[in-house]
Amino acid sequence: MAETIANWFVTNLQGTISRELIVFLVSLLPILELRGGIIAGFALQMEWLPTFLISYIGNLLPIPFILLFIRYIFRVLKKTPLRGFVAWCERKAEQKSDQIRKYAYWGVFLFVAIPLPGTGAWMGALISVLLNMDPKKTFPVIMVGVLTAGIIVSVLSFGLLGSLL
Repeated sequence: MAETIANWFVTNLQGTISRELIVFLVSLLPILELRGGIIAGFALQMEWLPTFLISYIGNLLPIPFILLFIRYIFRVLKKTPLRGFVAWCERKAEQKSDQIRKYAYWGVFLFVAIPLPGTGAWMGALISVLLNMDPKKTFPVIMVGVLTAGIIVSVLSFGLLGSLL
């Protein structure tokens, strides 16, 4: 799914804005995050290191805001027509929280580092907030998790796919 959405951005924005900005915007978004940014950079035939760095920064940029303000944002949104979306986010986070609940900060790391659908920095940050984990401890763990996921996805995209194409 991330690949399909990332390719949509590439197809529809290529030539309109820079390749780097496309990668950055894709990596900012939930669901796509760093994985989508790296896939977009590969599709745009960028070099792996700039793709990796832009995706890493783009993916991490929203995380402190999630860690610090998501409770307030959710409280406000629950009073709007978006309350169903907030409830959905909270349900998703609760469904995926067992690993983090069991292993605490190691669980956050594993959840963010293993690039599977439904995992990543956004959901890891949301779950850690809902579990009342310390944001000052959680953010560095998420940073290392995103770094690990980025290495894995880069090797798969630029290494494996690059050698096949």
